[in-house]
Amino acid sequence: MVSLLFPGQGSQTPDMLDRLPDHPAVRQTLEEVSAELGYDILTLDTPEALRSTVPVQLALLTAGVAAARALEAEGIIPEALAGLSVGAFAAAVHAQVIPLANGVRLVKQRAELMEHHSPSGYGLTAIVGLKEDQVIALIMEANTPDDPVYLGNVNSADQIVISGSLNGMEKVSSAALQAGARKVERLDVAVLSHSPLLQPVANTLAQTLHTFPLHPPRMVYVGNVKARALRNPEDIAWDLAYNITHGVRWYETNIVLQELGCSLFIETPPGHVLTNLAKQSIPEVKSIALADSSLAYVVQRASRHTA
Repeated sequence: MVSLLFPGQGSQTPDMLDRLPDHPAVRQTLEEVSAELGYDILTLDTPEALRSTVPVQLALLTAGVAAARALEAEGIIPEALAGLSVGAFAAAVHAQVIPLANGVRLVKQRAELMEHHSPSGYGLTAIVGLKEDQVIALIMEANTPDDPVYLGNVNSADQIVISGSLNGMEKVSSAALQAGARKVERLDVAVLSHSPLLQPVANTLAQTLHTFPLHPPRMVYVGNVKARALRNPEDIAWDLAYNITHGVRWYETNIVLQELGCSLFIETPPGHVLTNLAKQSIPEVKSIALADSSLAYVVQRASRHTA
């Protein structure tokens, strides 16, 4: 069984859309997104454009959907899929819970609202080398009303992302290094994410999703907030709206996909962050990033794992 993984913000690279496979399904996707936006999506992956979260999130959505469609056109239909943060919208589109046009509208609204509601002096930091319970203990010691800090994404058993004020994150980062963390690193994300401070963004997204027709997923969709297989479209809509106020349980997502029987993970472009996390968390499962291989090679590999 094959699972598709759709990366989130931080994986973006300049010219990421130009480096997608040369395939009719990719060209069709680029045309659809451009038509919905009213301008050429290929203008959004320049170094200058990618300084803003709106082009980043739209480019990630487009890359994920385009690559997934190209794989499907070559006969690779995943049994399950999951996306990290904004990647979840690409997963929902490919699962046909929402059409691509609505996915573009949602992601554009999401990114614009995040820019509007993200306070200055806040961000995300990755801590490598400590367990979740250790990081939670450090957060509890450092968190104050003036310098809030929160648990963000659990990417692997010992790679935890925190979100919040720069001062709060600095306190946790310093304490983490003293506690034995191998590395702490501010993430290249221009806006606050996975924080209860973005509740207004989630509420607005939920309202927008209520105006769209939703459909049951045609394959298993594993959610962000609780890392559970979701088959009800209303549950998926809630997960899409509110993953921005919660941490992503990505480590558990990998485990769930493995337990569902997936023996090959394919990461859609532009990067290989999720592939590396899968190899670290569940090395017995084969993982491959389309960004690092040709479409023909990935199709060949995936054909061996289809049910």
